[in-house]
Amino acid sequence: MTYRVLRLILSLLAYVLLRPQVTGRNNIPRNGAVILASNHLSFIDSILIPIVAPRHVTFLAKAEYFTGRGLKGRLSRWFFTTIGMIPVQRDDPRAGQRSLEDALEVLQRGGAFGIYPEGTRSRDGKLHAGRTGVAWLALAGHAPVVPVAVRGTDKVQPIGKRIPRLHRVEVHFGKPIDPQRQITAGTKPAQARRELTDEVMASIHRMSGQDLAA
Repeated sequence: MTYRVLRLILSLLAYVLLRPQVTGRNNIPRNGAVILASNHLSFIDSILIPIVAPRHVTFLAKAEYFTGRGLKGRLSRWFFTTIGMIPVQRDDPRAGQRSLEDALEVLQRGGAFGIYPEGTRSRDGKLHAGRTGVAWLALAGHAPVVPVAVRGTDKVQPIGKRIPRLHRVEVHFGKPIDPQRQITAGTKPAQARRELTDEVMASIHRMSGQDLAA
């Protein structure tokens, strides 16, 4: 109930202040495991996508959001816990693998998990090559991948700025990609992961209109 109330409040604020243009909601399966793989331009991407998606989407968030002290720390911990984010220790040498394991648990429960194949926010506005963790997750979790493209969020909260600005944003959900299509006779696992990742990134590129990083 707390999540639903918080989501409603955030949705009202987003639609009034950011006026998001959303397409392709019907491409997201209403039930079962699914991965939403998005480009990443701003911190607010992890809040905006769950707001406009038709189901609860879990993202990872740095552990610092959950460990702060004082009133600000408690509010931060309550907020990120309530919206369903999973803390990750970025300085942990095994952080990447632990993140995939946490994500796999979400998928095994039939949930929706959000991931940024680029690995981090784009600092130059270009779309960078995707890492194959998204493909590993899709194949291990037997989950379709819905490519997602956000536009304009870098104008709302540029890197290094704490106070958001008013700017219209867009969120586009692409056609689901079935990971099992990559499993063919003679295809090596590493090759299948690379091909699936490249297919996801190509779909994101078509929707985002970003220049590709060299």
